[in-house]
Amino acid sequence: MKYNYSLITAICVLVGLGLVSCTDKPEVVKPPNVLFLLVDDMGYGELASYGQEVIQTPHLDELASQGMSFNNFYTGTSVCSPSRASLMTGMHTGHVSIRGNKGQYDDGKWDRVPLKKSEVTLGEMMKSAGYQTAFVGKWHLGLPEDLSTWAMGRGYDYAVQEQWGTSDKGETFDERMHWINNRMDSSFYDYTKYDCIDEFRTNFALEYLEKKSTDKPFFLLMSYRIPHAHEFFLRDTTMYTGRGWPEIERRHAARITMLDQQVHRLLSQLEKSGELENTLVIFTSDNGPHNENKHDKDFFQSSGGLKGYKRDLHEGGIRVPMIAYWKGKVAAGIRTDQQAVFYDVMPTLADLVGIAAPDQTDGVSFLPTLLGQTQTEQHDHFYWEIQEGSNAKGFKQAALKDQWKAVRVADSYHTELYDLSTDPYEQNDRSADYPELVEQMNQILKTESVVIEHYPYSGGIF
Repeated sequence: MKYNYSLITAICVLVGLGLVSCTDKPEVVKPPNVLFLLVDDMGYGELASYGQEVIQTPHLDELASQGMSFNNFYTGTSVCSPSRASLMTGMHTGHVSIRGNKGQYDDGKWDRVPLKKSEVTLGEMMKSAGYQTAFVGKWHLGLPEDLSTWAMGRGYDYAVQEQWGTSDKGETFDERMHWINNRMDSSFYDYTKYDCIDEFRTNFALEYLEKKSTDKPFFLLMSYRIPHAHEFFLRDTTMYTGRGWPEIERRHAARITMLDQQVHRLLSQLEKSGELENTLVIFTSDNGPHNENKHDKDFFQSSGGLKGYKRDLHEGGIRVPMIAYWKGKVAAGIRTDQQAVFYDVMPTLADLVGIAAPDQTDGVSFLPTLLGQTQTEQHDHFYWEIQEGSNAKGFKQAALKDQWKAVRVADSYHTELYDLSTDPYEQNDRSADYPELVEQMNQILKTESVVIEHYPYSGGIF
């Protein structure tokens, strides 16, 4: 007889969680589904549950009231590709193969860099645990000319993604193009009849939920585009009119409220099908708020008062909202100060489904925190880096150890030091007061950044 050891392990975990009782005839209970909702460039202060006073997000606020909100949740870094790479692999950005939206090749050209095939993805991990896997939305981790680097080639049974760039056949893609399972059809091209691109994408997710197998649990990573600056098309021209806002700010607020509506559609579908109760829902953003396309990040206090924004390793660039919901398992209305980061998601989901996380991960499972248990395993420190462009000014590093935060821009040869317990807005650089602590943080910055091709300043400058 052949045994599915992943399934056996998962059942043991379910027994521990109280989802299965060990009787003579145990009830067969499907392992929990996972719905991961990833948004694009949403700041710490852009939900009412995180202090937003103007932009309306009633459904996400309701989700927060029924689940757990993290006060100290961090992204992989402060720009799309490397942050998503950290989430997808469980590796921090000193180890993962993508450190910026683009990297440098031998010919000197700066272009997109794909995840290495040796780096196990969330999709591949969940698939190995017996899950049906799906990805919808912004991938940003592959090459247009190499289908094997797209989501479907990296562990997702069903994948709807945008693609742009130039193929090896000389075809030009733009970001309006959406591909279903690596196939593009003209009917998938035009989303302009929808209120926003995320309505268009949510339709695919709803169709997937209707047609997927009911015999296996699912892992759906829904990668939204809102509130990123470059979703230029927006049909709704009336939402938030009469406020006296600049048009770009009206559109920004409208996009976030539209996102809230799309999340509601997904959760309503799961509730209607009876699957919501057995689904862990996680909502978060890939980095802090943008300041692009003439949008003013301070207009709605998008960073929630935190210093910095997208492409910056101060708190505003990397600390984001995070809401976790699982009916009856995650206590309702809880706010936790537990520190967690993108690269913790992989070991957390591995813990959830009862498998070992890939050896590559730098993360720690925060499942005990979600379940109201003692979080015995903690990080000694957290690490981030980013490289934007070919000069040293574009290479930044940061580390967090206990309450101490270090930030360093490569060309400055200076490490800033902040005590977040008394200075969460990073207003007072304490490096001159604590030189020994600065040296300790510098050692973290030196050792955590592994030199890697495509990123000439990886390893740091000291």
